[in-house]
Amino acid sequence: MATTSPFIGRERELAVLVELADSGRAELFVLLGRRRVGKTELLQRLCQERRSVYFLAAQVRDRDNLKAFQRALQEGLQDPLLENVDFPDWAAALTVAAQRAGDERLIVVLDEFPYLCEANRGLPSLLQRFWDQHGKDSSMMLILCGSQVSFMEREVLAERSPLFGRRTAQRRLDPLAPSEALAFFPKWTREDRLAAYAILGGMPAYLRRFDERKSLDENLMSEVLRPEGYLFDEVQYLLRTELQNPATYNSILGALALEAERVGDIALTVGVDSPTANKYLHVLRELRIVERSVPLTDADPLRSRRGVYRISDRFLSFHFRHVQPNLSMIEAGRGAQVLEEYIRPDLERMIDDARTDFMLEHMRTQAAELIGEEIVEVGRFSGSTIKALARTKSGSGVAAIHNETGMQTLEEELDRIQAAFGGDIQLLRYRESATALSDGEGLLDVRVFHALEAGQ
Repeated sequence: MATTSPFIGRERELAVLVELADSGRAELFVLLGRRRVGKTELLQRLCQERRSVYFLAAQVRDRDNLKAFQRALQEGLQDPLLENVDFPDWAAALTVAAQRAGDERLIVVLDEFPYLCEANRGLPSLLQRFWDQHGKDSSMMLILCGSQVSFMEREVLAERSPLFGRRTAQRRLDPLAPSEALAFFPKWTREDRLAAYAILGGMPAYLRRFDERKSLDENLMSEVLRPEGYLFDEVQYLLRTELQNPATYNSILGALALEAERVGDIALTVGVDSPTANKYLHVLRELRIVERSVPLTDADPLRSRRGVYRISDRFLSFHFRHVQPNLSMIEAGRGAQVLEEYIRPDLERMIDDARTDFMLEHMRTQAAELIGEEIVEVGRFSGSTIKALARTKSGSGVAAIHNETGMQTLEEELDRIQAAFGGDIQLLRYRESATALSDGEGLLDVRVFHALEAGQ
């Protein structure tokens, strides 16, 4: 089950899976996450060089999936006796797998588990019966994986699910961190790498579609700005997978992409009342497509009316700002005009916003060592100079700026946030790294920004 593409990021997630695979006890692991986030590649890496059965379900009849699983089981175990076995149901199929495993670890992956449940609504109950009677005492590691996040949470993880309480571990796979996303384009300039992240975000499948042998513009034209492009209709496919009626969601995401941030503004732009907008925003937040944030300077964040909404996925934001409004032009073959008239003039804004992602990543993961205190909360700040804030364990504040931003308003913005933190604000100043990005140079360690000063 070899994979040929470089495995970028996911070291921690893979290490956890390896730990579970080596635990010496039965494991029922649930992996969920949006399509294209890298679940399948992660599981295939786990299965490499291990005794395993990897099965990718299809949207076909239950009996057809059972037959395909029988072939995967025969191939994975290299057992000719399984060639003519006809499983009556999934409990029987997995029982045979558990028996064939013997005392040696066997990893069984049921990828796209929701497809199996579409054809067999009683499958969670059948799996419960199998696990209680055979699985929990076997040497099997059973992995249920799905891209329909709402389904996996409702039918596998929720309390009312027959499988509730059976899982031994679970993970929701999120997009890659900003620094990891840069590693997909080692031969590009720093500016082009940052621009690619600003457009694509941290989704591995999207990042892999951009070919560093071509320019950024050429990749946009071939992958996004023509109807045949891999990413042209990707967002709509995602929404149709997760949502019953995407029309209103499309309008809300379009309003957010054009920087309507508050519920009232979003509702006014879409043409619905605020309670209706709130209902749709709640669903989008559950899917982690949209995020709501309250300023760290707010004294009562739980009751705050100052919360703002934004699209949390960079490519979705790009799609609803530049692709969706210009579909007619792209369909007519005028993608180059969309690039010149709409995308290129907006690129500086997108890059500037993306820089804040790198600041936030550093503040979450490394800034504590720099300031000598644990950071417990970070968030964006809508200043023209201060771009991000953090709160330390003791309650003091940390402000992040980028050295290319105008400094005229720094003192004014510091005065605004000082009262909220009740004392001096430590200042982290970031700049773009001058380190050369040569071939093969520590790709996973590359940072676009690094901290220069604190407490000044």
